[in-house]
Amino acid sequence: MGISDLLLLGSESDLNSERGVSCDGQLPAASDPQLVDRATAARKALGAKAMVLGHHYQRDEVIAFADIRGDSFKLAQAAAENSAAEFIFFCGVHFMAESADILTTKNQKVILPDLAAGCSMADMATASQVQDCWQVLEKLGVAKKTIPITYMNSSAAIKAFTGKNHGAVCTSSNAARAMKWAFEEGEKILFLPDQHLGRNTAVLSLGINY
Repeated sequence: MGISDLLLLGSESDLNSERGVSCDGQLPAASDPQLVDRATAARKALGAKAMVLGHHYQRDEVIAFADIRGDSFKLAQAAAENSAAEFIFFCGVHFMAESADILTTKNQKVILPDLAAGCSMADMATASQVQDCWQVLEKLGVAKKTIPITYMNSSAAIKAFTGKNHGAVCTSSNAARAMKWAFEEGEKILFLPDQHLGRNTAVLSLGINY
């Protein structure tokens, strides 16, 4: 059995989808001995070459193999700080692995076990939708006064758009600080990928009524 056989634990992945795959409701047993044995063998075979990152939302059977457990921001930091591991297994969703891949070196490989593991929040704003929105703001003459802020739970394309237009990426814990900064830089905020964190922070933390 080669390393490729050990690593291909995901099934029925759609490489073009971030919305997941259909499921008939019949999930594997909580402690499938075959999967546990294969994962254990893969972990042993790779040794120090591998680092396993486990998001808080993963099942206990997955977390058992994690070297580090945390939220997406903590795990992205862990990936960036580890330059020794050749393989970084990100047990999370697509945007998390994307972020880790950006922050790691060219010699490191970030692996998402199931490429169809998507995030519904990250899907709420696609790159094309945001470009269309920005074009509308430009036509209205307010784009130059608008600062984009995107939550960590967004695609690399959205983060790139945000940086290109002099914005910032925030977490839930520093959203208020990010928005205060944005209002110092401009007059309006385009908050991505959804409305709720931005709106609630504006009302509850910044005292903005609308």
